[in-house]
Amino acid sequence: MKAQLRFQFLFFLLFSGSQLLQAQIPQVPLEMEFADLTLKIHPQAQREIQLDVDALYRNAAYFKVKAERINLYLPIVERELRNQNIPDEIKYLVIQESGLVPDAVSTSNAVGFWQFKQGTAEEVGLRVDGQVDERKSIVASSRGAAIYLKKHQGVLNNWMTALVSYQMGLGGAKAYFGNQYAGQKVVNIDRNTHWYFKKYLAHKIAYQPSTTYLTSNSTRLSEVQIQGPTTFASLAKQFGVTEAHLIEYNKWAGNGKVPAGSFTLFFVKGTGLPEGPVVNQNPVATTETAATKPAKASKLSDSYPRITGNTTKASQTKQILVNNLDGVQAAANASTSSFSEEIGIREKRFIKLNDLPETEQIEQGTYYYTQRKRPSAEVDTHVVEAGETLWIISQKYGIRLASLKSKNRIRKDSELRPGMVLNLKESLKRGAEIPTYSEPKPVVTSPTPPAPAAQPKVEQAQQAPAQKVQQPQTPSYSFHTVSAGETLFSISKRYGMSVEELKQLNSIGAQNLITIGQKLRILTP
Repeated sequence: MKAQLRFQFLFFLLFSGSQLLQAQIPQVPLEMEFADLTLKIHPQAQREIQLDVDALYRNAAYFKVKAERINLYLPIVERELRNQNIPDEIKYLVIQESGLVPDAVSTSNAVGFWQFKQGTAEEVGLRVDGQVDERKSIVASSRGAAIYLKKHQGVLNNWMTALVSYQMGLGGAKAYFGNQYAGQKVVNIDRNTHWYFKKYLAHKIAYQPSTTYLTSNSTRLSEVQIQGPTTFASLAKQFGVTEAHLIEYNKWAGNGKVPAGSFTLFFVKGTGLPEGPVVNQNPVATTETAATKPAKASKLSDSYPRITGNTTKASQTKQILVNNLDGVQAAANASTSSFSEEIGIREKRFIKLNDLPETEQIEQGTYYYTQRKRPSAEVDTHVVEAGETLWIISQKYGIRLASLKSKNRIRKDSELRPGMVLNLKESLKRGAEIPTYSEPKPVVTSPTPPAPAAQPKVEQAQQAPAQKVQQPQTPSYSFHTVSAGETLFSISKRYGMSVEELKQLNSIGAQNLITIGQKLRILTP
């Protein structure tokens, strides 16, 4: 009897949940806004789109699973689209493409959140190789999709046709639409409208925030910048999650290993997981102390500024991001007036964006921002190195110069000292002094050799040739001449080296600057 009652109760819950879902199905309007367009939907197209909306709501359990993914991933998608000035509504396209499944693979071998084929992924600056597949990273792939769509919109001049070009390519969209929609602000949606756009409208209507009532707001996807090489097993201990959890949310890394370089690690918070790294409570088992923690910040600074996007065209605007902000790399020394004119920004605005003195000269190879810097950086602290200025530090992390000064109550470069640990997120507590970190000196211990017995000089001379000293082998080098389009990553991959090895061998700084015609030393095995 109890079993029967339990079954009836479960059936009631499932039935009532299904009925609730059915009652909440949104209806397709006859007119709606999309990006900068007004869409007038004809009744026949309205019925067609409504059928797709109904289908998305048909399975309550499946809808809930997808809504949970939306709750986790869509805030990041929104941010990356916003950074490229892409309309917010485009975010629903990622649901249509993959259902927000990171390792989804199509029949045409398109992979990841935004369903990139390898060639297209590499065109928008994504790394795809045996170690890393950024198509499976929600941050990198969303940034790549935004760059791709922005380029197409610049040619087609209509967000509807630009969105359809995501499915058929720019050439296909130009051939299909011609110029009939270029510059139009009112578009009629009827039975002849491309199916891909009508399918997109169904997803937009179905998954708008007001309808995704089944999502759980208790969880969020956390992002942490990590430095490889490392393993998920090691990172799991550091962040207090399981290795399986990291593998689940970081499909971009192959075989549970993170290669050399800077990457974004994802894990879910709000499910009983700790809010930060786990601190080892056993002082005997850990070698990390308060005195050594700032060293991590110093090493992490080597990966900043973080440059992403089409680095082969870094000297052009709208091609790269510097710390997730629009930026550009100076191709030659210039004045602020000539450089700002070249990149299409008013000089006063460019100077303000980069906290520059009006008399400052633009330096070749330096990265500059074309979007306002943030009041805080992505990392907590920075250990000052010899020769650094407040401006250099602010540019390295994309933090406003005034914010950097205010957080640390420091006003002049003359107040900086090597080893100072500057705050980049939180303000220095009132009355506290800026801490200073000193690199601990290694303690070298060696046994005292016993005093040699007195021997005749002739006997010592005879013994000397018998002592063989192992001479270090001299490494063998060859040279590679940098050609157009090449990056440190592509060159290192070609010769079987890591990027860090290539940089160290050629004394290349954190900005990863190489120029066409430059000769790079390559280690020959």
